[in-house]
Amino acid sequence: MDITGLIIFLAIGAIAGWLAGTLMKGGGFGLLGNIVVGVVGAVLGGYIFGVMGIAAGGLIGSIVTATAGAAFLLLVVRILKKA
Repeated sequence: MDITGLIIFLAIGAIAGWLAGTLMKGGGFGLLGNIVVGVVGAVLGGYIFGVMGIAAGGLIGSIVTATAGAAFLLLVVRILKKA
């Protein structure tokens, strides 16, 4: 992965983390927190979409996949915190 790909990957992670944070609790987690949540969400979303047989291509598809995964991650964390 070259530097441009890494920057795009981190930008998608930041956008997805911010969107998931906004959807799930009403705010973001700061730049670094958004990137971490978004990157982990991208991996999780890619796995879940793959299991379900859903393919999302392009920049928008990557953001949607990462956001869905990040929102699922935040939901699981919220459930585990209550338990």
